[in-house]
Amino acid sequence: MTGIADGAGAVTATPAAGTPVQPPAGMGLGVSLRPADSAAKTSGTFPYAADLWAEGLLWAAVLRSPHPHARIVSIDTAQAAEMPGVRAVVTHADVPGDASHGRRVADRPVFAKDLVRHHGEPIAAVAADHPDTARLAAAAIAVEYEVLEPVTDPEQAFSAEPLHPDGNLVRHIPLSFGDPEVVGEVIVEGLYRIGRQDPAPIGAEAGLAVPRPDGGVEIYTASTDPHADRDLAAACFGLEPERVKVVVTGVPGAMGEREDPGMQLPLGLLALRTGHPVKLAATREESFLGHAHRHPTLLRYRHHADAQGKLVKVEAQILLDAGAYADSSADTLAAAVSFACGPYVVPHAFIEGWAVRTNNPPSGHVRGEGAMQVCAAYEGQMDKLAAKLGLDPAEIRMRNVMATGDLLPTGQTVTCPAPVAELLQAVRDAPLPPLPEDEPEEEWLLPGGLEGAGDPAAVRRGVGYALGMVHMLGAEGADEVSTATVKVTGPVATVICAAVETGQGFTTLARQIVQDVLGIEEVHVAPVDTDQPPAGPASRGRHTWVSGGAVERAAKMVRTQLLQPLAHKFGMSTELLTIADGKITSYDGVLSTTVEEALEGKELWATAQCRPHPTEPLDETGQGDAFVGLAYCAVRAVVDVDIEIGAVRVVDMTVAQDVGRVLNPRQLRARIEAGIAQGIGAALTENLRTSRGVVRHPDLTGYALPTALDVPDIRIVKLVEERDVVAPFGAKAASAVPVVTSPAAVAAAVRAATGRPVNRLPIRPQAAVVNRA
Repeated sequence: MTGIADGAGAVTATPAAGTPVQPPAGMGLGVSLRPADSAAKTSGTFPYAADLWAEGLLWAAVLRSPHPHARIVSIDTAQAAEMPGVRAVVTHADVPGDASHGRRVADRPVFAKDLVRHHGEPIAAVAADHPDTARLAAAAIAVEYEVLEPVTDPEQAFSAEPLHPDGNLVRHIPLSFGDPEVVGEVIVEGLYRIGRQDPAPIGAEAGLAVPRPDGGVEIYTASTDPHADRDLAAACFGLEPERVKVVVTGVPGAMGEREDPGMQLPLGLLALRTGHPVKLAATREESFLGHAHRHPTLLRYRHHADAQGKLVKVEAQILLDAGAYADSSADTLAAAVSFACGPYVVPHAFIEGWAVRTNNPPSGHVRGEGAMQVCAAYEGQMDKLAAKLGLDPAEIRMRNVMATGDLLPTGQTVTCPAPVAELLQAVRDAPLPPLPEDEPEEEWLLPGGLEGAGDPAAVRRGVGYALGMVHMLGAEGADEVSTATVKVTGPVATVICAAVETGQGFTTLARQIVQDVLGIEEVHVAPVDTDQPPAGPASRGRHTWVSGGAVERAAKMVRTQLLQPLAHKFGMSTELLTIADGKITSYDGVLSTTVEEALEGKELWATAQCRPHPTEPLDETGQGDAFVGLAYCAVRAVVDVDIEIGAVRVVDMTVAQDVGRVLNPRQLRARIEAGIAQGIGAALTENLRTSRGVVRHPDLTGYALPTALDVPDIRIVKLVEERDVVAPFGAKAASAVPVVTSPAAVAAAVRAATGRPVNRLPIRPQAAVVNRA
């Protein structure tokens, strides 16, 4: 398979014992049900936030700081406010409620007041009759700055003056596991750097705020966690949460909480101030400056092993650049420290991790956060050990892989399926792609592309392996819960759940679950808003697990309501009745009727919640049962490298993944392929560059995303369906773990081709150049 297929993530539902279900071919779990919105998306009629309109609409623009660190001496809005067509100008002085906000820590101002802490920080916002007028008015706001020296090196943040009243340290985790005095027979060390990857969503942030008659406001936006956004906005506006409503519009691609609160909050303030609907569609530059990015990370590692290559001890220091504000950096650090040794058995581990504030762009949740950075480092260490011991890189990994029952360095026992050895063996055994001399010569297939390559004789092929792991759901005591309602009227079922469809395939999954349980083919999923009970953020496979679990429970409750009168009438239990293809039949064939006839014009509905088993925070030594579940992946990368110019072409990516259960084959493949593509970008091209804290080229010309020509054949050679018994359907998160694993595999392949250490992502051309003399 090649490229990126349509659809997204997968969710699973294992029918409980005593619930016989025989869904017809083409519906239910396990089939490639086509997304209901696919036609609208492909035809261009799907309603995204940038397409919204309202009567009396005003346009907003946000003034952002050109400096990464400065003291605000004064803000003069008089000239902007007097411009024809301008309806309102708001600054920090116009925020009626909480002036600061944050996902985890409320340290980020709605508008900068005294200090600017990063390039692009919001200073003020304008509402006007025309978008050009709004932009001109924003530019007319006179701000006097006292430019300060920015802190851009996270190592300097420890000794620099505090950038925030809370200081520069967001979190410190000193993990200690085993005996610190143990020393291995073989020791390798490495220093690794991971760049700043941007989520680069297909559509930039946009939204519409509409004032309500009760003095509240409705915000229409592509939110991935509407209830959290509602509560944040209500606190900012000084309103009760019930007077703020967030309505989720079409999400043009997302990787968790990628949206910029600095866009939503000014929108609502302007709507409340003017009494008119206000719309803002961010430019791509504003998108790059406003939303969170992957944490740039510095990692120092020391691996100890015995003479046979068995790991003895891992020592590491991990430093995350949180940027100007805390956001989700504490969670990212917990993942990085906990998975710092990878899916390997390590008897002794001592990992010290820090997340610090700087004047760099904000960092936050990006798919595989924390786990991706450490994977690149520990896999680099495994390659170094293999070279020092003269072992095959796949073999040294095979000698150390973890399995169910092993311990993480946090002391938590791995209770879920952990088929790491099986995954590695699958990619190891897969046939390699043919060498270039075995194929017709095509110049565009050479590194560098058409007319971009040097001497073909300088091209070297490399093969690299990587193993990765991620956690599912929230961690460290996060209360993971979701609520869903299933209604049945005649031959139609409706699902009401505030789980946002971000491309992971939840709406398709919800339809499949109801089809599986109730045998009803026509299932609709209601639009999401905050009038519904909360379902939490769309990240880390949550909606597959908790929201899918809530839908399944509600559907089973409806099934019981439907079948109980029939079972009572015929003197049998509901477990002896089967629903399939819209018909209800008994085990002995005596009863046969349709669902519609059994309903007799009644409407049945039920509401249910799903809440996984609790977790606990890591203690002062990094110990604790912090994670609900884990997922694993193995990737083998094949690359061709022009060792004279440093150009790299990824030839083949072979994947084996631990998925628990395949719920929608097409969507699952699409999620894995998309994750691999994103990982290739992190490995070779994607790095939001800064110069003394100022973002350079914040656009899709300066920020190099991989194209279709950069994504090779992606061969999924094995999907291990060993169900996780604590998950509602036994399924595992699908998209994050290939993102985590593939950059490390590409780096390993470049190491194999060049013999160079390759300790930085993305890989720079000079790192792949070899002196041929």
